[in-house]
Amino acid sequence: MDVSATEISAPTQAQPHNTNDCETVRAILARTGDKWSVLIVKMMGSGPQRFSALRRGITGISQRMLTLTLRNLERDGLVLRTVTPSTPPRVDYELTRLGHSLWIIMESFGQWAIAHRSEIETARARFDARNH
Repeated sequence: MDVSATEISAPTQAQPHNTNDCETVRAILARTGDKWSVLIVKMMGSGPQRFSALRRGITGISQRMLTLTLRNLERDGLVLRTVTPSTPPRVDYELTRLGHSLWIIMESFGQWAIAHRSEIETARARFDARNH
């Protein structure tokens, strides 16, 4: 079953505040919303990636941080790691169905940010002018 934009749209009615739900969302956002996870998921949106391709494609990420982030994404069920026996071993990473559903949300958010960049910059400039 594919996830469509209509399935991830905002609820039509505000839900009552639930502290347990907030903690759940906070914990998941902390893992999936950090800059390295976002960039890794973004790169994998185009298909499986080798570790070296991810390392080259994500400016500033260390080998250790890439390894840790990939492990965490794999642990959360967002990324599948496949080892092909060879010399040296070939390791590929790809999004799972769950990971792809996250990519859809991240892609939509990125498009929203780009579409509204000038409005946000204008609002920031107006705010800064009032508060300096």
